[in-house]
Amino acid sequence: MARQRANPEFVETSLTGLGLLGTPIFNKGTAFPESERDEFSLHGLLPPQVGTLDQQVARRMKAFRAIAPADDQSHDAQFARYTFMRDLQDVNETLFYALITRNIAEMLPVVYTPSVGVGCERFSEIWRKPRGVFLSYPNMERIGQILGHPRYDGVRCIVVSDGERILGLGDQGAGGMGIPIGKLALYTALAGIHPLQCLPVFLDVGTDNAERINDPLYLGWKEPRVRGAKYDEFVDRFVQVVKKRWPHVLLQWEDFAGTNAAKLLGRYRDVLPSFNDDIQGTAAVAVATVLAAVNATGVPLTEQRFAVLGFGSAGLGIAGLLTQALVKAGLSEVEARRRFWAVDKDGLLVEWMPSVRLEQGGYTRTHVEVEGWQRDGEGRIGLLEVVERVKPTVLIGVSGQPGAFSEEIVRAMARGVVRPVVLPLSNPTSRCEATPADVIAWSEGRAIVGTGSPFAPVEYEGRTIAIAQTNNSYIFPGLALGIVHARTKRVSDGMVMAAAEALARLSPTREDASGALLPPLESLRKVSMSVAVAVGRQAALEGLAAVKGEAFVESLRAGVWEPVYLPYKRRR
Repeated sequence: MARQRANPEFVETSLTGLGLLGTPIFNKGTAFPESERDEFSLHGLLPPQVGTLDQQVARRMKAFRAIAPADDQSHDAQFARYTFMRDLQDVNETLFYALITRNIAEMLPVVYTPSVGVGCERFSEIWRKPRGVFLSYPNMERIGQILGHPRYDGVRCIVVSDGERILGLGDQGAGGMGIPIGKLALYTALAGIHPLQCLPVFLDVGTDNAERINDPLYLGWKEPRVRGAKYDEFVDRFVQVVKKRWPHVLLQWEDFAGTNAAKLLGRYRDVLPSFNDDIQGTAAVAVATVLAAVNATGVPLTEQRFAVLGFGSAGLGIAGLLTQALVKAGLSEVEARRRFWAVDKDGLLVEWMPSVRLEQGGYTRTHVEVEGWQRDGEGRIGLLEVVERVKPTVLIGVSGQPGAFSEEIVRAMARGVVRPVVLPLSNPTSRCEATPADVIAWSEGRAIVGTGSPFAPVEYEGRTIAIAQTNNSYIFPGLALGIVHARTKRVSDGMVMAAAEALARLSPTREDASGALLPPLESLRKVSMSVAVAVGRQAALEGLAAVKGEAFVESLRAGVWEPVYLPYKRRR
């Protein structure tokens, strides 16, 4: 294997011939020069013409763009593009990352949302080569042996999922491995974390998806999900092995069901530096977007009123971080929480409702407040009633309910607010609460819109309105980069807020109130670096950073991996 540094002068390896060509992190394909073809026994295995990385990128992009027209976002087109990129990742990782970093806006929806959702649904169809680690419940006693292999010695970042809540698609079983793979691809592409430092992990505790269990091609453990004490024991075994193997590794929890997401984060955030992107990453990018939108409206943050549709882990995370921002802006915590109206599957959350969970309790309304409000046949207060009564200035959707922001709701909001901020954040696209074109039309062009999935600019009455994609990719790569290079003890709420504020400072609305809420996707590598610096500095202020000051900055500068071909030397 190679000596693992971000950007060494050369790569040293004992691999030769097909072994070298078959190792994605080392394969250069046709770009191996004659001298290396001699040294590594590659003659006859490659066409005679020696190419360059630039030529390979051009060749692959031509093939990629021939898959389907750019505006074809059908299920089949998304699947074909996703499969193309996953196959390339398993053949030549340098070329894979070169394609992404040179075409970020075009590639981001392919390697991650929304196309990764299709990839997870059809994961068992496209599995080609091992990538990451599958830890199944029957193999609990082997976790230490599996993770102890020398191939994982250099790991600094782990993204782990159990596949129960994949995007807005629910339980995908082992297909959920597509999420850790995709997340870590963006750690590398957008933050420059070396691919060999990234380990995708899937905890296979079964699935309750009957379609998967009955599929003869399904690759996961075909049993109902393990729950309760047995589930907790399995996850704890995994964490303890990880802690012993890599005492300072970053552990990102991804796409766990709401009941487990907050529980696991709370249980282990002081054991290892860890965060849950569904809770904290979604919250940070949402808060950054709100801060940018508030700047565009000219109305102070402390005067905003927030209606949140969907109050699971993502909705709670957004409300929690916004509460922190409101307190920082001058409100008491009680005052800040009263700025929120939380609507879930049982309607507006009101005190003493049987369905209200403990962690949601701080955001319930009193019975006195809602006396006389209209309810449906089951006694629920719906979003429309909330909008008409409260006149929220900001409407946030993390419900996974397509069309939930109806014309009636948006028009009602626009009647009460001059510049309504509407953020349908659910993804993939098929789960979005409303399309930007509809929101802008229904608000007569006055709404400020941000979405969780990519949408083209909207043409309205001679104006071209850019739609900010409030994608977590603005946050989690930089957050991870800062955590890794600062060697933090834990991931604090202050560090997550620092990430959000760093992103908000980069908003084009700072220069032009009519500009996009977030920086262009093409600038994501620069965004990640700015976020990382802010996170590392905040960690140092809180006494959580082992590496700080100039040492931290130098570690960042020297540690960013670039997708370029380096000279090879043979290890004898």
